[in-house]
Amino acid sequence: MTSRIRSLSSHGLPDLPAPSRRTVVKAAAATAALGAPLAAALPARAVQAPAFLHGVASGDPLPDGILLWTRVTPTAEATPGSGLGPDLEVGWAVATDKAFTNIVAKGSTTAAATSDHTVKADIRGLKPATDYWFRFSSGGTDSAAARTRTAPAHDAAVAGMRFGVVSCANWEAGYFAAYRHLAARGDLDAWLHLGDYIYEYGSGEYGTRDTVVRPHAPTHEIVTLADYRTRHGRYKTDPDLQALHTAAPVIAIWDDHEFANDTWSGGAENHTEGAEGAWSARQSAAKQAYFEWMPVRPAIEGTTYRRLRFGKLADLSLLDLRSYRSQQVSVGNGSVDDPARTLTGRAQLDWLKAGLRASDTSWRLVGNSVMIAPFAIGSLSAELLKPLAELLGLPKEGLALNTDQWDGYTDDRRELLAHLRDNAIRNTVFLTGDIHMAWANDVPHNAGTYPLSASAATEFVVTSVTSDNLDDLVKVPEGTVSALASPVIRAANRHVHWVDTDRHGYGVLDLTAERAQMDYYVLSDRTSTNATASWARSYRTRSGTQKVERTYDPV
Repeated sequence: MTSRIRSLSSHGLPDLPAPSRRTVVKAAAATAALGAPLAAALPARAVQAPAFLHGVASGDPLPDGILLWTRVTPTAEATPGSGLGPDLEVGWAVATDKAFTNIVAKGSTTAAATSDHTVKADIRGLKPATDYWFRFSSGGTDSAAARTRTAPAHDAAVAGMRFGVVSCANWEAGYFAAYRHLAARGDLDAWLHLGDYIYEYGSGEYGTRDTVVRPHAPTHEIVTLADYRTRHGRYKTDPDLQALHTAAPVIAIWDDHEFANDTWSGGAENHTEGAEGAWSARQSAAKQAYFEWMPVRPAIEGTTYRRLRFGKLADLSLLDLRSYRSQQVSVGNGSVDDPARTLTGRAQLDWLKAGLRASDTSWRLVGNSVMIAPFAIGSLSAELLKPLAELLGLPKEGLALNTDQWDGYTDDRRELLAHLRDNAIRNTVFLTGDIHMAWANDVPHNAGTYPLSASAATEFVVTSVTSDNLDDLVKVPEGTVSALASPVIRAANRHVHWVDTDRHGYGVLDLTAERAQMDYYVLSDRTSTNATASWARSYRTRSGTQKVERTYDPV
């Protein structure tokens, strides 16, 4: 077999000088943060180095390979983002059994301070559609053993596949029970993270129902490379997240909060140019930390758009909807329809269209960080419109759409949907996060005339793992807002089959050649470490229909 070690230093993203911090806002949090040790990113226990405190993970499964990841703590002071600690050799092994009696691949690489002591091993020579176990070792210490799975062979006839689907995990708002319940299933081929794996805000600055369940590290807003590394490190200490990473490979894309709120190619809503340094420096720092800390194999340097295939059953086009987009605009000035503005960028849209057209699989899945189905707010009452506008980042006066989504870039959407129609491309399913609500949508060519206008595709949107949704913003019991808002939203958007505005949880996507089904699960309490999960609803799209329908049992 052959194997490759991907060198993180080859990304061409050097360590960056720390930009000056915002002075008008966040002053109190900043004062506290300046004295906080970087060791806050580690669990509160003694470090006997070298140690694998941040778990192990795998990602981006191929028919013959998998990407392995870990982070080594070589010495107690070598905390994430510190730049401290010696380089050290790290071995890895892949076996067909958890006891590692049949090792099929092994090798070693160097964990260096220049890559924050993270390492990746891009393994090849494995068998398709096969479970493997892997672990790392260094200085006589072994990491935990983890399960991973390769993708089916390119031309394999695959009876079915199952994916966990998640997005939007705010550390301070609660615990990651959604990850724990997905890990406990034991039946996932992989899991998709559709963005907002981390959040950039300072402590207490983002929705938590006014209660910080557990504080960020660092406690200030992250802007430098050290900051982003420290925040990623804090997330990777979560036991539920570690459990899911050891249960199945992840397939991840980023959205805005891996950078800053409402990111676009030249800036972000939550970035003050100058006061927080140059956007280009912050963006580069965020990208470098992301590729260091995530088991993601970028097909195009510095982006997350790429394509994976799962036999003849499905291919999955993963999008990067932040690196190339034009700046968001306010509603009402007509520029949402400006063909000069783009969400995807020309090259990515052409790549997506070509891939959808060339696909010979049963299903064409699109990992999509923001909702593509049109969404008009309709006649919501003032007490519901205001928190909904806050959740979507809209002006509070009450406007018709969310310009951070595909609604703000209608020419790109029109071109893509026309491409599906003109080339008779069927069975396209968008898998979406971002909006902190669960949706099941048809994606019509023309929402204004739907259902007379045909549906071009379908969309399953998963809710947040912990990030605030409507009931949290209004601070009322769960389900209260959804009971009022959901009928109004559906009345104004006839292509929306279901929307739950209130609950946290995850999805499980089950694929066969005949149908794609999303089972939606909800958590009992995001603030409880022992939160239970229960099935809420299921929707499917049957092959050839391009429409969503309800089904009354989970797979």
